[in-house]
Amino acid sequence: MTAADLAPAIAAGVMALVLAALAVLQVLVAAGRPYGRLVWGGQHETLPRTLRIGSVISVGLYAAMALVAIARAGAFGMPGTGILVAAWVLVGYFALGILMNGISRSRPERAVMTPVCAVLAACSLVLALN
Repeated sequence: MTAADLAPAIAAGVMALVLAALAVLQVLVAAGRPYGRLVWGGQHETLPRTLRIGSVISVGLYAAMALVAIARAGAFGMPGTGILVAAWVLVGYFALGILMNGISRSRPERAVMTPVCAVLAACSLVLALN
């Protein structure tokens, strides 16, 4: 087995791990912990109610993204066309995330979330291309 054969599994594993960490962060901010500078534009130390609801929804979206990554790596058999399309959507989503986090007014959000999105974009690109 070559490194190219392992690339999708490694990319999916890294994506799942990073998305799980982001889910934990979103749960913490949804619970009122003071990490709001890292999410949602970084304008609030503690998120208001509407953004807390958004954080809860984000957890479900991260789980769906992780499932797409794992499916694309072949964990559930041969991935279909829908999974390939979803993988390319993730490439675009995370590429946009690099840009949006990179221009955030929040220095902590720029410093943390921009490289996180870069890792997720790279992993999703590996999965979309394999």
